Amino acid sequence: MPCPCVRTRDRKADLDRQQAALEAYCAAQGWQAETIRDLGRGLNYRKAGLQRLLDLIMKRRIKRLVITHKDRLLRFGAELVFALCELQGIEIVIIHQGEPPSFEEELAQDVLEIITVFSARLYGSRSHQSRKLIDALKSAQEQA
Repeated sequence: MPCPCVRTRDRKADLDRQQAALEAYCAAQGWQAETIRDLGRGLNYRKAGLQRLLDLIMKRRIKRLVITHKDRLLRFGAELVFALCELQGIEIVIIHQGEPPSFEEELAQDVLEIITVFSARLYGSRSHQSRKLIDALKSAQEQA
């Protein structure tokens, strides 16, 4: 069960590369695989792909979870998914372990992620308010 995830639509090409790498890795291991793709922030727990993955884990419909990097699953909370996998007897394979980031690097990445999410929410809210105002102005103009 390969699971690539990227944070923004701008990184769709990266998602495609991750999926290709996961599928090639699984094929080389002789594993049959279904890929779950998600676009969105690592703090979004309502993504359809994540919900599907959790459903498959809870129903024990997968034998292993294969991901490219630990933080590609979730920015915060990946350990919970890993704990669920362990409880259900599901193997976790992380292809690129690499050097673990220092505490300071990980903290800086986490703070940037939080700032990005809240900034996007703020600007999204303002965008919605602006659209509402423009629609009201157009409606008033049409009635005049």
